[in-house]
Amino acid sequence: MNQGPVAFFDSFADTFDTLYDGRRNAVMRWIDRRFRSDMFARYALTFERLGDLTGKRGLDVGCGSGPYVAESLRRGAGHVVALDPAPRMLELTEQRVRALGLSDRLTLVGGSFPESKPPGPFDFAIVMGVLDYVEDPVSFLGALRSLLAGKAVASFPSQHWFRTPLRRMRYRLRRCPLYIYREDQVRDVCRRAGFHRVEVVKIPGAGMDYHVCLTP
Repeated sequence: MNQGPVAFFDSFADTFDTLYDGRRNAVMRWIDRRFRSDMFARYALTFERLGDLTGKRGLDVGCGSGPYVAESLRRGAGHVVALDPAPRMLELTEQRVRALGLSDRLTLVGGSFPESKPPGPFDFAIVMGVLDYVEDPVSFLGALRSLLAGKAVASFPSQHWFRTPLRRMRYRLRRCPLYIYREDQVRDVCRRAGFHRVEVVKIPGAGMDYHVCLTP
Protein backbone atom coordinates (compact mmCIF):
# COMPACT_ATOMS: atom_id res chain seq x y z
CA MET A 1 0.00 0.00 0.00
CA ASN A 2 1.60 3.28 -1.05
CA GLN A 3 1.72 6.53 0.90
CA GLY A 4 -1.52 7.87 -0.60
CA PRO A 5 -3.81 5.50 1.32
CA VAL A 6 -1.56 5.55 4.40
CA ALA A 7 -1.70 9.34 4.75
CA PHE A 8 -5.44 9.39 4.09
CA PHE A 9 -6.34 6.70 6.62
CA ASP A 10 -4.03 8.11 9.27
CA SER A 11 -5.81 11.47 9.03
CA PHE A 12 -9.23 9.77 8.82
CA ALA A 13 -8.63 7.40 11.75
CA ASP A 14 -10.68 9.12 14.44
CA THR A 15 -13.67 9.64 12.16
CA PHE A 16 -13.46 6.03 10.95
CA ASP A 17 -13.40 4.82 14.55
CA THR A 18 -16.93 6.15 15.14
CA LEU A 19 -18.50 4.15 12.29
CA TYR A 20 -18.84 0.84 14.13
CA ASP A 21 -19.66 2.13 17.62
CA GLY A 22 -22.74 4.27 16.98
CA ARG A 23 -21.02 7.39 18.33
CA ARG A 24 -22.01 9.62 15.40
CA ASN A 25 -25.05 11.89 15.44
CA ALA A 26 -28.47 10.61 14.35
CA VAL A 27 -28.18 11.98 10.80
CA MET A 28 -24.75 10.44 10.23
CA ARG A 29 -25.91 7.12 11.69
CA TRP A 30 -28.80 7.11 9.18
CA ILE A 31 -26.38 7.89 6.33
CA ASP A 32 -24.04 5.11 7.48
CA ARG A 33 -26.83 2.55 7.63
CA ARG A 34 -28.25 3.68 4.28
CA PHE A 35 -25.07 4.10 2.23
CA ARG A 36 -22.49 2.05 4.13
CA SER A 37 -24.65 -0.97 4.87
CA ASP A 38 -22.04 -3.22 3.25
CA MET A 39 -19.62 -2.40 6.07
CA PHE A 40 -21.99 -3.77 8.68
CA ALA A 41 -22.96 -6.77 6.52
CA ARG A 42 -19.34 -7.79 5.97
CA TYR A 43 -18.67 -7.45 9.70
CA ALA A 44 -21.47 -9.90 10.52
CA LEU A 45 -20.49 -12.25 7.67
CA THR A 46 -16.87 -12.34 8.79
CA PHE A 47 -17.61 -13.86 12.17
CA GLU A 48 -20.34 -16.10 10.81
CA ARG A 49 -17.89 -17.60 8.32
CA LEU A 50 -14.91 -17.83 10.69
CA GLY A 51 -16.93 -19.77 13.26
CA ASP A 52 -15.54 -20.67 16.69
CA LEU A 53 -12.40 -18.66 17.43
CA THR A 54 -11.73 -20.01 20.91
CA GLY A 55 -8.01 -20.23 21.55
CA LYS A 56 -7.09 -19.44 17.95
CA ARG A 57 -4.31 -17.16 16.71
CA GLY A 58 -5.44 -14.55 14.21
CA LEU A 59 -4.09 -11.85 11.93
CA ASP A 60 -6.00 -8.71 10.96
CA VAL A 61 -4.32 -7.09 7.94
CA GLY A 62 -5.29 -3.43 7.68
CA CYS A 63 -6.94 -3.58 11.08
CA GLY A 64 -8.03 0.07 11.07
CA SER A 65 -9.24 1.18 14.48
CA GLY A 66 -9.64 -2.44 15.59
CA PRO A 67 -13.34 -3.40 15.52
CA TYR A 68 -12.59 -6.85 14.07
CA VAL A 69 -9.64 -7.32 16.42
CA ALA A 70 -11.77 -6.54 19.46
CA GLU A 71 -14.62 -8.78 18.33
CA SER A 72 -12.22 -11.66 17.64
CA LEU A 73 -10.86 -11.37 21.17
CA ARG A 74 -14.36 -11.09 22.65
CA ARG A 75 -15.15 -14.36 20.86
CA GLY A 76 -12.27 -16.10 22.59
CA ALA A 77 -9.33 -15.78 20.18
CA GLY A 78 -6.15 -16.62 22.05
CA HIS A 79 -4.10 -13.93 20.34
CA VAL A 80 -4.52 -11.46 17.47
CA VAL A 81 -1.81 -9.68 15.53
CA ALA A 82 -3.14 -6.33 14.31
CA LEU A 83 -1.27 -4.86 11.35
CA ASP A 84 -1.81 -1.41 9.85
CA PRO A 85 0.40 1.21 8.16
CA ALA A 86 -1.41 4.14 9.81
CA PRO A 87 0.01 4.89 13.30
CA ARG A 88 -3.21 6.49 14.56
CA MET A 89 -5.22 3.39 13.59
CA LEU A 90 -2.91 1.25 15.72
CA GLU A 91 -3.28 3.64 18.65
CA LEU A 92 -7.07 3.37 18.42
CA THR A 93 -6.87 -0.43 18.17
CA GLU A 94 -4.75 -0.56 21.30
CA GLN A 95 -7.22 1.69 23.15
CA ARG A 96 -10.19 -0.41 22.04
CA VAL A 97 -8.58 -3.67 23.20
CA ARG A 98 -7.27 -2.15 26.44
CA ALA A 99 -10.84 -1.09 27.30
CA LEU A 100 -11.77 -4.79 27.14
CA GLY A 101 -8.90 -5.73 29.44
CA LEU A 102 -7.41 -7.98 26.77
CA SER A 103 -4.17 -6.20 25.87
CA ASP A 104 -2.11 -9.28 26.79
CA ARG A 105 -3.66 -11.07 23.78
CA LEU A 106 -2.79 -8.34 21.27
CA THR A 107 0.31 -7.63 19.19
CA LEU A 108 0.48 -4.43 17.13
CA VAL A 109 2.56 -4.30 13.94
CA GLY A 110 3.11 -1.07 12.03
CA GLY A 111 3.62 -1.24 8.29
CA SER A 112 2.11 -2.41 5.03
CA PHE A 113 1.54 -6.06 4.21
CA PRO A 114 3.38 -8.04 2.88
CA GLU A 115 6.47 -5.87 3.41
CA SER A 116 5.70 -6.04 7.14
CA LYS A 117 4.96 -9.74 7.46
CA PRO A 118 4.52 -11.16 10.97
CA PRO A 119 5.59 -14.77 11.55
CA GLY A 120 2.90 -17.40 11.11
CA PRO A 121 1.17 -19.68 11.21
CA PHE A 122 -2.24 -18.14 11.85
CA ASP A 123 -5.46 -20.05 12.40
CA PHE A 124 -7.46 -17.27 10.75
CA ALA A 125 -6.94 -13.98 8.95
CA ILE A 126 -9.14 -10.96 8.29
CA VAL A 127 -8.57 -8.57 5.37
CA MET A 128 -11.42 -6.06 5.24
CA GLY A 129 -11.40 -2.88 3.16
CA VAL A 130 -7.77 -3.37 2.12
CA LEU A 131 -7.73 -4.89 -1.37
CA ASP A 132 -9.39 -1.74 -2.70
CA TYR A 133 -5.91 -0.17 -2.53
CA VAL A 134 -3.57 -3.07 -3.40
CA GLU A 135 -1.87 -2.88 -6.80
CA ASP A 136 -0.74 -6.53 -6.89
CA PRO A 137 -3.46 -8.60 -5.16
CA VAL A 138 -2.01 -11.95 -6.31
CA SER A 139 1.31 -11.36 -4.53
CA PHE A 140 -0.51 -9.90 -1.52
CA LEU A 141 -2.82 -12.90 -1.12
CA GLY A 142 -0.02 -15.33 -1.91
CA ALA A 143 1.97 -13.91 1.00
CA LEU A 144 -1.11 -14.23 3.20
CA ARG A 145 -1.62 -17.84 2.17
CA SER A 146 1.94 -18.70 3.21
CA LEU A 147 1.06 -17.70 6.78
CA LEU A 148 -2.27 -19.50 7.04
CA ALA A 149 -3.14 -22.73 8.81
CA GLY A 150 -6.86 -22.02 8.51
CA LYS A 151 -9.36 -19.71 6.82
CA ALA A 152 -9.03 -16.13 5.64
CA VAL A 153 -11.90 -13.74 4.98
CA ALA A 154 -11.46 -10.75 2.71
CA SER A 155 -13.53 -8.06 1.01
CA PHE A 156 -13.22 -6.88 -2.59
CA PRO A 157 -15.02 -3.78 -3.91
CA SER A 158 -17.41 -4.42 -6.78
CA GLN A 159 -18.47 -2.41 -9.81
CA HIS A 160 -21.56 -0.22 -9.38
CA TRP A 161 -22.93 1.93 -12.17
CA PHE A 162 -23.46 4.98 -9.92
CA ARG A 163 -21.28 4.64 -6.85
CA THR A 164 -18.06 3.46 -8.53
CA PRO A 165 -17.47 6.56 -10.74
CA LEU A 166 -18.13 8.86 -7.77
CA ARG A 167 -15.78 6.88 -5.57
CA ARG A 168 -13.06 6.89 -8.22
CA MET A 169 -13.35 10.68 -8.48
CA ARG A 170 -13.11 11.17 -4.69
CA TYR A 171 -10.06 8.96 -4.39
CA ARG A 172 -8.35 10.56 -7.40
CA LEU A 173 -8.65 13.91 -5.63
CA ARG A 174 -7.06 12.31 -2.55
CA ARG A 175 -4.26 10.85 -4.73
CA CYS A 176 -5.23 7.45 -3.46
CA PRO A 177 -5.27 4.51 -5.94
CA LEU A 178 -8.42 2.42 -6.13
CA TYR A 179 -8.96 -1.05 -7.64
CA ILE A 180 -12.45 -2.38 -8.42
CA TYR A 181 -13.37 -5.98 -9.30
CA ARG A 182 -15.84 -8.18 -11.10
CA GLU A 183 -16.63 -11.55 -9.52
CA ASP A 184 -14.67 -13.49 -12.13
CA GLN A 185 -11.63 -11.30 -11.38
CA VAL A 186 -11.98 -11.98 -7.66
CA ARG A 187 -12.01 -15.73 -8.22
CA ASP A 188 -9.08 -15.57 -10.65
CA VAL A 189 -6.92 -13.49 -8.27
CA CYS A 190 -7.61 -15.80 -5.32
CA ARG A 191 -6.89 -18.99 -7.26
CA ARG A 192 -3.69 -17.56 -8.75
CA ALA A 193 -2.63 -16.74 -5.18
CA GLY A 194 -2.89 -20.45 -4.36
CA PHE A 195 -6.23 -20.74 -2.57
CA HIS A 196 -7.99 -23.98 -3.45
CA ARG A 197 -11.39 -23.06 -2.07
CA VAL A 198 -12.83 -19.64 -2.90
CA GLU A 199 -16.35 -18.87 -1.64
CA VAL A 200 -17.77 -15.54 -2.82
CA VAL A 201 -20.85 -13.79 -1.42
CA LYS A 202 -22.09 -10.59 -3.04
CA ILE A 203 -23.30 -8.18 -0.38
CA PRO A 204 -26.50 -6.34 -1.36
CA GLY A 205 -26.76 -2.60 -0.83
CA ALA A 206 -25.08 0.63 -1.84
CA GLY A 207 -21.50 -0.64 -1.76
CA MET A 208 -22.12 -4.27 -2.69
CA ASP A 209 -18.69 -5.59 -1.70
CA TYR A 210 -17.73 -9.17 -2.41
CA HIS A 211 -17.17 -11.01 0.86
CA VAL A 212 -14.76 -13.87 0.20
CA CYS A 213 -13.86 -16.87 2.35
CA LEU A 214 -10.54 -18.46 1.41
CA THR A 215 -9.11 -21.84 2.33
CA PRO A 216 -5.53 -22.84 1.36
